[in-house]
Amino acid sequence: MTITMRSYGFTWTDPDGTPRASAVAYDEASATRRRDELEKAGASDIERVDVKPGELPTPRR
Repeated sequence: MTITMRSYGFTWTDPDGTPRASAVAYDEASATRRRDELEKAGASDIERVDVKPGELPTPRR
């Protein structure tokens, strides 16, 4: 049996309207914590995206 680790990144919009994207990839538990942090900071349009090794999401425009 092969266990595949999934990695996630985020795109979101800062409260001032600036589109952002994760500079790091997160595992499942860390992604959950990061989403909570973004919500508490007032971010909007938060989207968790699957990323492959060496890949990061691009901010939406």
